[in-house]
Amino acid sequence: MESKSASYSSGSTCSYSSSHRVHASPTKDSQHRNTHLNLPVFTVSVRDANQFVCAAIPAVTGSQIIDLMMLVVDVTKGMQTQSAECMVIGEITCPRMVVVLNKIDLLPEAKKQALIDKMTKKMQKTLENTRFNGCPIVPVAAKPGGPDALETETPQGISELVELLISQTYMPKRDPSGTFLMAADHCFSIKGQGTVMTGTILSGSVSVNDSVEIPSLKIIRKVKSMQMFRKPVNVAIQGDRVGICVTQFDPKQLERGLVSSPESLRTLYAAVISVKKIPYFKGPVHTKAKFHITVGHETVMGRVMFFSPTPEGFDAEPEIDSFDFDREYLYQEEYLSPGKDSSTDGQTEGRRTPRQQWALVEFEKPVTCPKLCLVIGSKLDIDIHTNTCRLAFHGVLLAGFEEKNYTEVSLPKLKIFKLKHKEGQVERVSDDYSVIGRSLFKKETNMQLFVGMMVKLSTGETGMIDGGFGQSGKFKIRIPDGLSPETKQQLALTSKKKSKAAKGEGARTDEEKIDAQPATITLAFKRYLFDPQKKMVQS
Repeated sequence: MESKSASYSSGSTCSYSSSHRVHASPTKDSQHRNTHLNLPVFTVSVRDANQFVCAAIPAVTGSQIIDLMMLVVDVTKGMQTQSAECMVIGEITCPRMVVVLNKIDLLPEAKKQALIDKMTKKMQKTLENTRFNGCPIVPVAAKPGGPDALETETPQGISELVELLISQTYMPKRDPSGTFLMAADHCFSIKGQGTVMTGTILSGSVSVNDSVEIPSLKIIRKVKSMQMFRKPVNVAIQGDRVGICVTQFDPKQLERGLVSSPESLRTLYAAVISVKKIPYFKGPVHTKAKFHITVGHETVMGRVMFFSPTPEGFDAEPEIDSFDFDREYLYQEEYLSPGKDSSTDGQTEGRRTPRQQWALVEFEKPVTCPKLCLVIGSKLDIDIHTNTCRLAFHGVLLAGFEEKNYTEVSLPKLKIFKLKHKEGQVERVSDDYSVIGRSLFKKETNMQLFVGMMVKLSTGETGMIDGGFGQSGKFKIRIPDGLSPETKQQLALTSKKKSKAAKGEGARTDEEKIDAQPATITLAFKRYLFDPQKKMVQS
């Protein structure tokens, strides 16, 4: 087995090192683990064939090739915030899990087994509604006495853990086709040989003499040689743990990152992702909010905007690996959760929620990543010691915008609209085919922008704005099919009421109170968020 460098809580470093009999030390990035989601994996050779990949805690970057997850929990504390978040990531990325209850040496000897059994039952209860219901749980003391204890202290339960991990392995499915992509976690030089980049291949394959790119640096180098498990190889495929040697490359330029086929990855300033809210995240997920966005090998700040299909498409089959720029989409003030009333100003109907939702994510710093990679949105600035899930949503990157001026070049192609409603009242009847309206526009409104737009009267007629009327914001509406006799009678009563009120005459009869309600005018239109001309459109 080979290991990536790692540092994380609950004694997992010690568990990880002991089970592999290798040293695991923190990298500069991993020391900032409270604000980063990339975490370690290790590989196991399965029957001299494909390598089986296990994550000590699930790694976002390599999600497509993680076969087994090992969740390490402090037996004296149980499930903590970061442990719960790792389990959530595991549900998104991984089919199997093993739970390791570490630090059993800290339990009183007389009560040790009872406390282990109690924590085991508690973990089983926690996991029963997840995909990991019934997963194996093993107690260990990876480093009895703590990190400063003498090396002569014998670990407890590690042989059982190793046997359990071996029993959980299976022949994984690997696909050597497609574009080469590797998550590199270590880079160092060997005198007289060159620079070695070690990592796990996420997709495709690589051979000696192939050209590879470090896309974050825009550097292309030829593969001089490769090794797996200290043995030279000519070819490595998806899932393999490999060291790639190149020449004329300074290892100080790359601590960890992605290595790929030349020009296969893009650097993005914004992206469209499919999105699902993580149910353990408390509270709504609002449009315009900022989140820590973990994508590819990076975690950056990003602002999100949620949108959905139009209401008639709420029940359509979700599109898993593509995004259609020819469709129209409905803007949402927040992610719509099932059973929750929408706060989108009436843009959705009652409690209906769409089967698929998307988000436009605008990154504060550009990111380099493959298409269809996993994306996780988090609030990592929340105190890790609070009893709350910081992971808000996850999704798949469907489309990216590479242009620095994407707001001008690319976003206008994204047809996201808001539904706008304006309401006014009928002032009086002008003739059988027109009325005068008020309270729909302000005095300073440019009425010419609205000329020709259709309106609906509460009495049932459909009309068209014909132009302004006077200087106070009133306007004229033409009714192509004419006013019905009932409408003319109601509007006449309304005018009569206003006339009486102006003259200070007495109270109205009950019939007048019912029938003399003013007729309302509704103007409804769509406005596309990224339309440079900000045009108002009616269906």
